[in-house]
This record gives sequence, C-alpha cells and structure tokens, in this order.
Amino acid sequence: MKSRSQFVCQQCGASFSKWMGQCTNCDAWNSLVEQVVEPELGKKSAIEKGKQSGKKLDFVKLKTVVPSDAKARLLTEFDDLNTVLGGGILMGSVSLLAGQPGIGKSTLLMQICAEVAKKHDVLYISGEESAGQVKLRAERLGADSERLNFAASTSGNDIAKTIESGEFDLVIVDSIQTLAMDEISSAPGTVSQVTNCGNLIIRAAKATDTAVIIVGHVTKEGTLAGPKVLEHLVDVVLNFEGDRYGGFKTVRAVKNRFGSTNEVAIFEMVEQGLREVVNPSAALLAERTNTDGSVILATLNGNRPILVEIQALATQSNFGYPKRTASGFDINRLNLLIAVLERRTKLRLSDKDIFINVVGGMKLNDSAADLAICMAIASAVAGRKLGEEYVVFGEVGLGGEIRSAFRADQRIAEAKKLGFLHAIGPSTVKDKFVIPAKDLRETLIKYVK
Repeated sequence: MKSRSQFVCQQCGASFSKWMGQCTNCDAWNSLVEQVVEPELGKKSAIEKGKQSGKKLDFVKLKTVVPSDAKARLLTEFDDLNTVLGGGILMGSVSLLAGQPGIGKSTLLMQICAEVAKKHDVLYISGEESAGQVKLRAERLGADSERLNFAASTSGNDIAKTIESGEFDLVIVDSIQTLAMDEISSAPGTVSQVTNCGNLIIRAAKATDTAVIIVGHVTKEGTLAGPKVLEHLVDVVLNFEGDRYGGFKTVRAVKNRFGSTNEVAIFEMVEQGLREVVNPSAALLAERTNTDGSVILATLNGNRPILVEIQALATQSNFGYPKRTASGFDINRLNLLIAVLERRTKLRLSDKDIFINVVGGMKLNDSAADLAICMAIASAVAGRKLGEEYVVFGEVGLGGEIRSAFRADQRIAEAKKLGFLHAIGPSTVKDKFVIPAKDLRETLIKYVK
C-alpha cells in the first residue's frame, strides 16, 4: 500500500487530512505540520496487544569507545575556518551553512571542495544550478581535481541513496530548500519537506561515516529559514554574515558539537574567491582619518580581538522627531545610550539626527562597545577629537558608570600590537596601559577635547 500524509498539530497532537491555518482542537495558529503515515496492514498494534514490539539494544562499554575527534578530519585551505569547525570537517558529521543570497556560500563551498578533493572523493550536489554553471565557478576558483564530482538533483530520496553508497568522503548539498521527498505531496521548502529530507540525509551520513555540508536559506530577518528542528538535528550550524557588496564577511558557529562556538573566521571577497584576513585590525584602520566622531574600539569577534573604527555623525534635525540610524550596531542599544548621555552628561541630543557606522561592514555584538559609541557621539556633537593614541572599551550602565569588559587582556594586547599608547577602559582593569574610567561624564570632559 502507498504511504499517505496527514497534518499533525505540534501543540496538541491532533491530526487532520488537510492543512489549516489554525488547529480547531487547541486554537493554535500555524502549528500543523505534514507527516508521512505508513500504510496500515490490518494488524493490531503492539499497544493494543499489550506487548512490546522492540528488542533489547546492543550496548558497549563507554571506556572502550574511540572518540570521534580521534578520527582524521577533512581540512580546508582556511586555518581559521578549520578552527571554527573544531579542527576541520569531522567524518560522519552533518553541517548546516546559512547566509544571505549572494554573500558567497557557493564560492566558499567550492573552495572547500577544491582543497578536500586533493586527497578525498567529493560530490557536489546542486538543486539550483546546472553542471555548466558550477563548472564556470570551479574553473574560476581552481577546482579542477579528478576526485571532484557533480550531480544535479532535487530528490531527497536519491541524494540519501547516493550518500548511503559510501563512495564519497564529503558531500555538499546546495540547498535543503530545493529538495523534496517522493512520499510527501507538499512543495519543496515547506516544513515537512525540509524536516524529512534533512532526516534522510542525516541518517545516511551517520550510517556511512560521510561528512555532509547542507546549505540553508535565510529569511528576510536573517534567521535560518525552515523548521528549528533542522538546527537541532545537525551537528554544526554555521552562519555566513556580512555585506555582500563589500567589507569583511565572517563565518561563525552558532552550534558545534565538536568545538567552541566562540571562534570566528573573517574573509574578504577578491577576484580569485574568498581570502582569509590574517590581520583584520590593520586592514580596518588602514584608511582612517582622525576627525571628530571617530573612535577606535577594542572589541572581540568571537574569541578574536579586533580594533574597529566607530564613526558618529550628528546633524540638526529638520523635523520634530530626531532620526537615529546605526549600521553594524543594535538600534535599540543606541537609543538607550543616547538616553543615558542626555540624562547623565547633560548633552542636548533631542534636536539632533545621530548616525552611527561601524567601519568595514562589521556587526558588533559586544556590550563593551558602549563607551566607544558614547564617546563618538559626544565627539561628533561637540566637534572635538579624541587623541590618536587612544583605544576605548567598556560597558555603560544606566547610571553613567563604566562597567567591566570581558577578556580585557586580549583587547589590550591587540591595541599594543598596533602601536596605540593607551586604552580608556573600566577601572577594574589593573594594567598601566589602561586609563581607568569610572564615570561617563567625567571621561567625556577629560578626553573629548
């Protein structure tokens, strides 16, 4: 008998023959997910018989198990990317790579294939491009190994069967949103198709110890498209971030069963493909001119210390409601800091349009950027400069106090390496290089001249 599908509510478990926007049993919205139902053969279930249909599991002593990390890893040409992955691509692991369209996911994967195919058999499966299109990219990136293979398919069943053959050490699937299973009638990219195709591929990869990298699309908000369960199923989730038109691009792991999630790899796009940035701080500061509104921040991108330039611009507002714009910084955090500046330092900002830019396309997710943002705004409003010998870091509290920063020693070491003489930072840091700052108002009066 042929398999059929039904729609099951993820909140209450009620099942329906067709999809509806709202579950009529528990009134939950958008909770119905299509699932495959195996055909009934007219036999009573184990529950009805009162018997267990399972069997005793085979088990081993944990002491005798060889750790997965002891196996050889597939190394890419990028040292930092290997670090992000925990030392390379682990055999039998399934990784999910997500990023904005056009940011360079296919370019990065082809460069990974080119390096791995020097010693291992690699299969690149595309559901979006033809062999001719992929060949053009491979030629541009120098991927001409005899061990690099290509297949075009959108069938989750066929891809899983190919992986089960065990002929390849690394398989790239581009992308999960284009795949469909024969047993499910819904369109590719739906929750049921993404979940079930992902399950098929993961089971095949684990059974044959094949490393698999799956490409995932993202929504307009920047989150991974599709069900959250897909992120739980895979071993590694990588986010490819940055501006697709220029600036630096970063790859960070938001989930990693085999390594840290604090590492980051930084790239720039050149004619020959993606190139690893060895010293991003020097590259970010190379074109800096010291003007009012410019402050150097000692921040952390993952575990890597980086010096970035914060630029602020303040202009007279032409409307009753002042405009606040931030590129690379959280706009809600910016509004909070502006409120602190107005209340604690007596700066008049209610009639000013304020614009913040993090140079180089970097995106800050560091609470220690607060002090640099505040000093850049004050510098722009007053038309005064901060000395070229200073870097800045520290969190600003609602009372205007300067709070401690995570891993201050690494920030200081990076600033010293690039020739800065002093850092303005929290008073809790016991280092002669750091000029202690306790209060925001006193710090601005003393150093923004």
